[in-house]
Amino acid sequence: MDAEADHPPQSPSDEMPLPADTEGDGDPLVALGRERDEYLDHYRRVAAEFDNYKKRIAREQQGMMQRATERLVTDLLPVLDDLERAVAAFAEHDAEHVREGVELVHRALSTLLAKEGLAEIDPLGLEFDPHQHEALLQQPSDAPEGSVIQVLQRGFRLGERVVRPARVIVAAPKE
Repeated sequence: MDAEADHPPQSPSDEMPLPADTEGDGDPLVALGRERDEYLDHYRRVAAEFDNYKKRIAREQQGMMQRATERLVTDLLPVLDDLERAVAAFAEHDAEHVREGVELVHRALSTLLAKEGLAEIDPLGLEFDPHQHEALLQQPSDAPEGSVIQVLQRGFRLGERVVRPARVIVAAPKE
């Protein structure tokens, strides 16, 4: 049997370097010291690469956050402009024109937030869900026990995540 057939050649892409050829040395302690140094050098290189990787990922994440914030602020600027025009209209126009302007700003902001994935949580009449609602009090009611009978503050969901739970009053049994 051929000696090379028993030991297939190592591929150059192996992660760990092979120990140095020590067949010329008669001292196994020197060979072990050399092997240790090679492994230590490899470990230090891998640790440095991993540290650089972590830093690069952190920079990329910060850049993505900054670009997302920049895009949202850019989309909000027209709403700010409309709001400034509505405030300026107080001095020049009657209350009806101002109300229309404020309604326009509200619609623009609501549309922008909906485009970003914001959706209102409307729990009125539904069973209380602690993952989506915050119960502020219980009140005796003819409604089924545990159902939401009044919404004190609207809740919102961004995608599937609740960003603000709806603050509600929950039905309690009549006394």
